[in-house]
Amino acid sequence: MGKGCLTVTKYFLFLFNLIFFLCGVVIMGFGLWLLLDNQSFIVVLSNSTSVKAACYILIGVGAFSMLMGFLGCLGAIYEIRCLLGLYFTCLLLILIAQVAAGALIYFQKETLNEEMSKIVAEVLKNYPGNNSTTEQAWDFIQRNMECCGWSSRLDWSGNMVIVNSSQLLFPCSCQNISASTGNFSDSSFCEAQTPDWPVYDTGCAASVESWLLTNLGVVLGICLGVALIELVGMILSIGLCRNIHTEDYTKVPKY
Repeated sequence: MGKGCLTVTKYFLFLFNLIFFLCGVVIMGFGLWLLLDNQSFIVVLSNSTSVKAACYILIGVGAFSMLMGFLGCLGAIYEIRCLLGLYFTCLLLILIAQVAAGALIYFQKETLNEEMSKIVAEVLKNYPGNNSTTEQAWDFIQRNMECCGWSSRLDWSGNMVIVNSSQLLFPCSCQNISASTGNFSDSSFCEAQTPDWPVYDTGCAASVESWLLTNLGVVLGICLGVALIELVGMILSIGLCRNIHTEDYTKVPKY
């Protein structure tokens, strides 16, 4: 590798690692947001140990990515071969871990769906209509996705307020505007005129699945883009590591 090509590779790798560092900041910030924000839809799942574990994993991955980016920048600018080798090894491990995580999620999707069903069922059962943070988040999901319950509207049949009330109550955020009459609130409970609630028939699980299928191309594109960036980083780092001292060896006098 020529000296000019080596210099270009070095600074290109530095730029790549700077972007990698910033991506780590974004990932860690996203994990902290999911863990600490009380105004997002994720608060519905806040009682799940799996969700909390996922948040901590995101924070850890973000911090590790920041460290990787820093080491890569340092190794590229100062031409430190051990750091470049360490950087290549860590990128390889990250790529393997991502493939393993993707395979695990795919083969355990039924278990994940059951976990989600249990969490949401508990939320709906204990929904008191006090306009708390968790209730606002779930109302937002039902209202914007035009769905009711997780599997279907029947998930609300176990709600303690509805069961113990002498009135025909239903969750206001479930109301189907086209099938309802009168003015209703966007949250808490509303009174129905007949036992047949004027609500959406589709469960939110189907709506979420439909959204994922609609945006599947975007999700796959992001995953492939991240994997491609990591491969480029691995190629640049190992190439620079192997050729970083080539020009110095030619200066050694021969006898």
